[in-house]
Amino acid sequence: MPKRLDIQLLAPSGYAEDRAACQRAIERLQAAGHTVHGGGVVDRVALRFAGSDAERAADINSLADPARPLPDVAMAICGGYGAIALLDRLDYAGLEARLAGGRCVLVGHGDFTVIQCALLARCGVGSLHGPMLVQDFGGGYLRENTWRQFWQTLDGPSMEVGWACSEGTPSLYLEGTLWGGNLSALCSLVGTPYMPVVDDGILYIEETGEQAYRVERMLYELLLSGVLANQRAILLGGLGGQRVTEYDNGYDIDHALERFGAACGLPMLRGLAFGHGPEKWTLPFGAKGILDVRNGNAVLSARDYRRVIETAGT
Repeated sequence: MPKRLDIQLLAPSGYAEDRAACQRAIERLQAAGHTVHGGGVVDRVALRFAGSDAERAADINSLADPARPLPDVAMAICGGYGAIALLDRLDYAGLEARLAGGRCVLVGHGDFTVIQCALLARCGVGSLHGPMLVQDFGGGYLRENTWRQFWQTLDGPSMEVGWACSEGTPSLYLEGTLWGGNLSALCSLVGTPYMPVVDDGILYIEETGEQAYRVERMLYELLLSGVLANQRAILLGGLGGQRVTEYDNGYDIDHALERFGAACGLPMLRGLAFGHGPEKWTLPFGAKGILDVRNGNAVLSARDYRRVIETAGT
């Protein structure tokens, strides 16, 4: 467990429907010795959002205010939808000036992907793709692996995660920039100034609740738009929630990925646990990493990513 930290809560997307989970999560963080700020965001509701666009953008822009002390961590409370409406409202110059010093690390996943992409694209600020308050730290059962690896990644000079690959996966060793997130969120930024241009990227992707053909179509959007042109590999997390209908004639997510893999020509590996799954690893977003695949096992690692995050905007 790292030193005692100041944690600022952000609510850039949907509102926190499960208030009991919010309270459990805050109490767990406090019991671990951390100070939690911004708890009022969990009570805001405007339609399906955690407040108006102006309120939710102000949560993030508060990090750019030189009159306010920076927290150590700024954590999204939950995902859903709504963060894309904030992108034109963010103070990128102010955020770059303050976050480039590395005293605050942003963390979240799902819809928070668009915030991470925009910060990397507009001001070179990296972040962590990882757990959020409600579903990850506020559940009735706290996933120990998720909790422990988050703090280790946040506090450590290096991170490493490994998983078993499917049979017949060829050996592979490459270095590149780690980035990605939720597939729908990524596709929503295609053609906008908020999609980062990442050369030699190791792109990690996950999705939930989208039918197989929609997953395949979104992957093609990334391919045909040129986003994948400079990527070295695609790492796939959970892609659950599909149902196969009679019309599909057996077509499922495995067929979708097989078809797309043949079309894109990039190495594609499944099994990376991040995003919407119950167990998730915390991954650097915008930092250099290494992918090493051998003997049926994959290892993804990164070193000095805190330094990269700290200096990305300078």
